[in-house]
Amino acid sequence: MTPADPAYLDLDTWHRRSAFDFFRGFDIPSFNLCTRMDVAPLKQAVQDLGVGSLSLAYHFIAIRLANEIAPFRYRLEGDRVRVHAAVHGSTTVLREDESFGFATLEHQRDFAAFCAQGSGAIANGRLRDAPFAPAEHGTATVHMTTLPWVHFSSYSNARQWGPHESIPKIAFGRIDADGQRLWMPLSVEVHHALMDGLHVGRFFEGFEAALQSPQALLQPTLNC
Repeated sequence: MTPADPAYLDLDTWHRRSAFDFFRGFDIPSFNLCTRMDVAPLKQAVQDLGVGSLSLAYHFIAIRLANEIAPFRYRLEGDRVRVHAAVHGSTTVLREDESFGFATLEHQRDFAAFCAQGSGAIANGRLRDAPFAPAEHGTATVHMTTLPWVHFSSYSNARQWGPHESIPKIAFGRIDADGQRLWMPLSVEVHHALMDGLHVGRFFEGFEAALQSPQALLQPTLNC
């Protein structure tokens, strides 16, 4: 018997096979959930550490969670489901002329290294002659964007629908102050053939937990 390829799910034994077959035939198989997060503790932690920025910090958390929650690394490839060993962020970058480019944020466990790589990628993405390339890692990517002008409560993405469009999309919104709290909208859009609300809920729970103890997430990595 030929062993299963570890790069692909064994659909014959996958407990979600019925849901996979059901949802992948939908005209619009994605779903989007929005919430808001209090990023005040994260902002303070970044200021105390003197490393990176609030924006890089919440991107770091999102990319880390997308790697820790396995279905966020699943991608459709024909009739198979690819399991990437790691996924990286591809985020939009606003340029001075109000056009935009992209920056690849590499998945790293070390926050300081993540900030160093990410800052350089963002600077390159702001160049007018930078290639308009949203995904250096192909489907081993999570699409990300920030709308600092809008405190949204719902969100939808532009899509070119195809049979294998299954890359998760994450959006961050304008941060509004409410007393000591700093509320940031957070949107997650995923393919329902590959995951359910349970998995997006785990993403939100993980994000909230990271915001409650940001030093525990960021500080140890500075000494790696």
